[in-house]
Amino acid sequence: MSKLISADRAAELIRDGATVAATGFGLAGWAEEVGCGLERRFLATGQPRGITLVHASPIGNWTRAKGTSRIAKEGLLKRWIGSFLGIAPDLAQLVLDNKVEAYCLPQGILSQLYREIAAKRPGVLSKVGMGTYVDPLLDGGKVNAVTREEILKRVEFEGEEWLFYKSFPIDVALIRGSVVDENGNLAMDRESILLEALPLAQAARNSGGMVIVQAEHLVKSGTLHPKKVRVPGILVDHIVLTTSPENHFQTEGLYFNPVFAGDLKVPLDQLPVPPLDERLIIARRAAKELSPGSVVNLGVGIPSVIASVAAEQGLSQQLTLTTEAGSIGGVPANPPNFVHAYNAEATVTQDAQFTFYDGGGLDIAFLGLAQTDHAGNVNVSKFNNRITGCGGFINITQNAKKVVFCGTFTAGGLQVSASGEELQILNEGKNPKFLDQVEHITFSGDYARQTGQSVLFITERAVFRLEAEGMTLIEIAPGVDLERDVLALMDFAPLISPQLQTMAGDIFLPAR
Repeated sequence: MSKLISADRAAELIRDGATVAATGFGLAGWAEEVGCGLERRFLATGQPRGITLVHASPIGNWTRAKGTSRIAKEGLLKRWIGSFLGIAPDLAQLVLDNKVEAYCLPQGILSQLYREIAAKRPGVLSKVGMGTYVDPLLDGGKVNAVTREEILKRVEFEGEEWLFYKSFPIDVALIRGSVVDENGNLAMDRESILLEALPLAQAARNSGGMVIVQAEHLVKSGTLHPKKVRVPGILVDHIVLTTSPENHFQTEGLYFNPVFAGDLKVPLDQLPVPPLDERLIIARRAAKELSPGSVVNLGVGIPSVIASVAAEQGLSQQLTLTTEAGSIGGVPANPPNFVHAYNAEATVTQDAQFTFYDGGGLDIAFLGLAQTDHAGNVNVSKFNNRITGCGGFINITQNAKKVVFCGTFTAGGLQVSASGEELQILNEGKNPKFLDQVEHITFSGDYARQTGQSVLFITERAVFRLEAEGMTLIEIAPGVDLERDVLALMDFAPLISPQLQTMAGDIFLPAR
């Protein structure tokens, strides 16, 4: 019997109250065709109702047009379990309005949880999230008032405290690939990342659920090379073929680039050099923390600019840059192609990448800085009545040997320029970022001190280090007044290193 069905038929198979788990990162790996069918069915019939939506990575493109925003309908969703909301504004609004229950959990934990569900193990036992809002001693991952059930807990095991993330059955898995044969064997040659399609499909099948695959091309059974099959057909119940390139984007920002698929290599010196502004200044200073042979992760935003700086300075060949979605080597791309890479040397599944990260495989990680406080806590997940989420931030920052937070010193209208080898502040930002206490703890300074982690905070005008005694100012930009431009704009008084240094002047020079 043919496994081929339409998107509308696939939507009809999803029952009320089902737990639906999907792959995706941006628009990569997301079954947009099936999402469209689900949206059409709900708008026409009001069904299905009360589903739980689970996805490890952010899915969407920051608009209401694609991704999980399509199915962010009151009544359709009862519960959301994911790592990031900011990319799907309609879904974020439902959570803010208390229209759905919402749990925001670490991306790596969710990608690994599928393996435990597939194996019928009780869940994931991990240190990831301890001391953050995910910790049951704080919020337990709950991010709005209507969310009350505890889905994880602190436990003692072998004399140590751990977080236990409980398994749950999956009724429907939505996954995506490039080519599928008549038996459902799925290949991903044109996809740029593999995500966790295989463990998710295994989890749904072993939960007694169904697996729906979206692909662009259907081929005769037996014609795919067995080593190119990423999900075997024995796990696949239904196949939906893409009807338009708009429903099968390779990244958040484009339909297809052969470089991201690994089919071509491009000269890295042809990548665009960012303009000399506060982002480039911060990225240049951060790049000075790189050392040859390091395995590195670069977060979204300012940290992603470090990839361009490394290429500009010829450092790319001396490092191994990675992304949490699974690329290893090459140079990670900037948004809207974030987590995809130019000239990657290898691509592994997302759950495998986080296994490596969680075990301390990263030598250094560069992540964004929205808010920090006197204890060295960092918030990037919830502020100003807005919920974004953590993504892979908690896994990465907690387990890298060294973490560098990169962000402007203030926000909301900041304008700077560089003259010679000095920084000039043309207009100060109206929102302070160095607070007495952050609104949401996405990174725990206390936990970092307990584990002896090396932690830096780099801005365009000052650099701080987290020490046992507290946040310590160790560098200041040339041309900046310590009292007026730094200390007066902080809600707390940092320690000041007796060896306070001036930031290197070359980071303020025009692009070379």
